[in-house]
Amino acid sequence: MDGDIEILEIARKDPSGGDDEGRRWFKFRSRRFPGWLYAVFFLLFDVAAVAVMQWGVSQKSTRVKLSSPTVGWGFVTKMWTDGNFVLVLNLLLWGLIYLMVCMAVNRFWIATPLFMAVVIVVAVIEHFKVQIRYEAILPSDLGFLKSDTGNLMSFMPPGAHWTIIGAALVFACILVLCILCHRVDGRSGRLFDGRNRALGACVRLLLIVAPPLFLGLYSMQVSTVGSWAKTFATVMGDKPSMWDSVYDAQRNGPLVSFTRQLHPKVMDKPSDYSEETMAKLAKKYAAAADEINADRSADMTDSTVVYVLSESFSDPERVPGLTVNKDSMPNIREIKENTTSGLMLSSGYGGGTANLEYMGLTGLSMANFDASLTSPYQQLVPGEHWTPTINQMWGSTEFSQAFHPYESSMYSRAINYEKFGFSHFYTLTGKEDGSDVIKYQDRIDDSPYVSDEATYRSALEEISGTDDNQFIQIITMQNHMPYNDWYEDNDFTAESSDPSQPLDEDERKSIETYQKGASLTDEATQDFLDALDELDKPVTVVFYGDHLPGIYETASADTDNSLALHLTDYFIWSNKASGRQGTDIDDDAYSSPNFFVAQAAEHMDAKVSPYLAFLTLMHSKIAAMEPPVVNSIQGWDRIPEGQDIYLDEDGTMLAESDFDEETKELLADYRLIQYDITTGSNYLKDSGFMDLP
Repeated sequence: MDGDIEILEIARKDPSGGDDEGRRWFKFRSRRFPGWLYAVFFLLFDVAAVAVMQWGVSQKSTRVKLSSPTVGWGFVTKMWTDGNFVLVLNLLLWGLIYLMVCMAVNRFWIATPLFMAVVIVVAVIEHFKVQIRYEAILPSDLGFLKSDTGNLMSFMPPGAHWTIIGAALVFACILVLCILCHRVDGRSGRLFDGRNRALGACVRLLLIVAPPLFLGLYSMQVSTVGSWAKTFATVMGDKPSMWDSVYDAQRNGPLVSFTRQLHPKVMDKPSDYSEETMAKLAKKYAAAADEINADRSADMTDSTVVYVLSESFSDPERVPGLTVNKDSMPNIREIKENTTSGLMLSSGYGGGTANLEYMGLTGLSMANFDASLTSPYQQLVPGEHWTPTINQMWGSTEFSQAFHPYESSMYSRAINYEKFGFSHFYTLTGKEDGSDVIKYQDRIDDSPYVSDEATYRSALEEISGTDDNQFIQIITMQNHMPYNDWYEDNDFTAESSDPSQPLDEDERKSIETYQKGASLTDEATQDFLDALDELDKPVTVVFYGDHLPGIYETASADTDNSLALHLTDYFIWSNKASGRQGTDIDDDAYSSPNFFVAQAAEHMDAKVSPYLAFLTLMHSKIAAMEPPVVNSIQGWDRIPEGQDIYLDEDGTMLAESDFDEETKELLADYRLIQYDITTGSNYLKDSGFMDLP
C-alpha cells in the first residue's frame, strides 16, 4: 500500500524511535479515504462550482423583471417552494465535467483544483460580460478564443483587478485545502489503484468517454421540442428565457442556458412554405416594386452608398437621470435636423455590434429568428448556401469594400465579408499575405483604439480615388469599451440628476471619457461629410450607432429606462452632387437597421427591387422591430412576455394582437422571405426578387 510504505520510510528517519504522538500522527496519516468520503467531497465541490457560476451572472438588479429571478439562495429554495429542480440539473451537468476530469487525472486532489480553476475563470469572465454588456456568455463568444488574448484583456471593465484578486484568493484557499487533504489522505487521492489494473482501466475509460458523450447528445437535442433532452430539462425545471441571456442564466443556471444554445434552431418553418408560395410572393412584390418605381427616377447604384456603423454612438443627453455639462454631438444634431434621421431601436446594450451590422447589410431582422440563434455571423452565415447582401446590388466585388480598424477575425468577419462579396476588408491585421491592412491607424492621446478620424481618412481615399460608384462599409472602433480616462484636457462632466443617488466614481469617469469620445466622433463625422460634399460624384451616407455603451449602471438599474437605453441615433445624408441633399423622408422618426436600405432608396429617389419594395411596405406599417430585449416597461403590461418589440412611427410599442390584417400579412411574408434565404430551399434566388430594375 502506498500509505504504508510512506509511513515506514518516515519512521526510519525518526530519531526518537517513534513516540506516542508520532505514532498517532502516522496512524492517522496512513488512513485511506473511503469511497463515500470522496463522494461527499465531490458533491461539495460540485455545489461550489454551481454557486460560483451563479455568482458570475448575479447582479444587484436586472433590467428584465418578468418574474423575480431566483438566484442566490432562491436558486435552492425553489426546489421546495416551486418544485423546480434546475439546481439539480446544473449539478448533474457540472458533475459530469468534474467526473471526466477526475477520471482523466486519476488523482482527486489534483483534478479538483484543475476543475475549480476552470469554473472560477469562466465565472469571472461571465461576471465581466454581464457587467459590461448585460449579456451572458454565449456559444458565439467561443470565436473570441481565436483572437489575441492581449486584445481580449482590453475589454475588462474598470475595477476588474479587484474581482480578479478576489477570485485568485478563493482559488488559493481551494488549492491549500486540496494540498492538505492530499497529505492527509493515505491513498493521495488516487481513485483507482493497481490492485486490478485491467478493471480499473476499463472503468476509467468508460467514465472518461460517457460524460462528454452524454453532454454532446444533450446539447444537440435540448433545443428541439419533443426530444428526450428537452423533456428531461423541462421536467428538471428549465424554463428558457432566451430573450434576455442574463435573466435566462440567472433563472436556469449559466451552463444550462449555454448548452441550450449550442445547436440553435434558426427559424420555425412557416406552415405554408413551398415553391409555389414563394413564386406567388415574388410576383406579388414585383408588382409592388413596379408601382413604387413609377414615381422614382434614379438608380441606386448610380451613387456611392456608405454605411457607417459608429461604435457605441448615442446621445448622452437622452440617458435618463443623467445631467451633462455640454452637448457631445452638436454637429450630428444639426445634420439630423436637415436630413432623413431619427432614432434606431437596437437589439443590444453595451454589445451585439455584429447583429446590428448583419441586419443592416441583409435587410433581415433578428426578430424573425428563433431565440436560440444569438449570432448569425457565427452560427448561421458560415453554413449558408445563399447570402444576399445589399452591397451585391453594385455588381462586381471590386465595387464593395469594408473598413474596420481592429482584428479581422472578430465575429468571423473576414470569412463572412468574403462570402458577402466584398473585394477588400481593410483591418489592423489584414490578410495572411499582408494585404488589406487599413492605411491610417492613429490613436488619440492614451486611447488604445484607432480614431474615427483616421478610419474616415482611410475610407475617403478609396471613395475619392475612383470615379466608380461603390458600396462602402465602415465599422468604427474609437468608442469601444472600456473608457479609462484616455483623453487629455477632457472638460466633459456628468452627474446624476438625483442628488440622493450620485454616480459612483467608476461610472462617472467612464461616462465622461465616453462623452469626449462621442464629441470627437461628432467632429470627425462632420469633417468626413464635408469632404464628401466636395466630390463630383453622388454619395449617400447611412450613419448609425449600433448600441449604447454599457456604462450607465444607475440608469440601467431601473426597468422603466430600458427602451431609452436601446435607442441610438441615425441619419441618411447625401452630398450636393447627388441632388438629394436636404431630403427628409416621411416616417423616419424610428427605425431599425433592417429597414435602412429601403429608407436609403426612398431618400435617394431610387428604384427598388421586389425585396426592397417589400421592406418599404413593411416599414410603413412597423417603424422598428427587434427581438424582445426589453419588457415589463411602465405602460406595457399588455405586451405578452417574450414578444418581439414592435414600434410604430411615434415610437409606441405595438402588441401583435393590435396588428391590422395588412400588417399581419406583411409580417407573415417577412418570415417566409427570411426562412427561404437563411434555412429554406432558396426558391427566391433565381426569381429576380433581389434584382434592381
